[in-house]
Amino acid sequence: MAGSVPRSNQPPLPAPANGGAARGDDVAGERRGAVMAVMAGMVSALRAWAEAAARAEEAARAALAASTPLLGSLGSLAAQMRAARRLPWNATPLGAFPELRARLWQKQRGAAEALLEQLGGRREELRAVRDAVGTAGTAVLRLYEERGPAELGLPGVLRRGPRCPSLADVLEGLQDVERFYRRLYLESKLLLQRLSLDSLADVEAVPQSWERILERYREDDVVQDTLLKVSLFLENHREVNCSPGS
Repeated sequence: MAGSVPRSNQPPLPAPANGGAARGDDVAGERRGAVMAVMAGMVSALRAWAEAAARAEEAARAALAASTPLLGSLGSLAAQMRAARRLPWNATPLGAFPELRARLWQKQRGAAEALLEQLGGRREELRAVRDAVGTAGTAVLRLYEERGPAELGLPGVLRRGPRCPSLADVLEGLQDVERFYRRLYLESKLLLQRLSLDSLADVEAVPQSWERILERYREDDVVQDTLLKVSLFLENHREVNCSPGS
């Protein structure tokens, strides 16, 4: 037909052979970018946690160190109060001053109440430590829960490097540290709550009870162990065998 466009009998040209590979490279690049973004967020959150945990450990040590002499003084004062109660005042020259016994008791009780108030302050310092570590740890875990499982995958979370702990190891350590400070605060709180000047024998024995708490605290290396894990992870997370998604 006049004016018609002739049709070619040749088959259409095939698509470039590298088209699929290019698309695969794009997908892999996007995947690596997503993994890197998640890891950057985790590294930033873990660095903030490490700073908070180091401050918390220093504050906890200070609170415990300050509590020990206060509890020692309280125990000694309770022993003096018990001795004053047992003293046969009327059989001594002091029996001529009946008001002296009441005044001494009031003075001793006032001193004991002042010590208890100071100990309450140290207990609040331990509560602040617990809360600070818990808040920092929650921020890391929330970030992981939002994107970690999808972007990193289980193999990436479990992968370790020559010098790098796995992300799973680090996250477990964070939870261990939170439990450690929660237990330390709870034990100190319960110990102080049980103290009553109406039971001076228990108050007199409180330094020994406190020492048992301190022994458990000193023997548990979870805080230092976890700080080391986090430090190694921050320094070496780019290792090929450690970096999730590599």
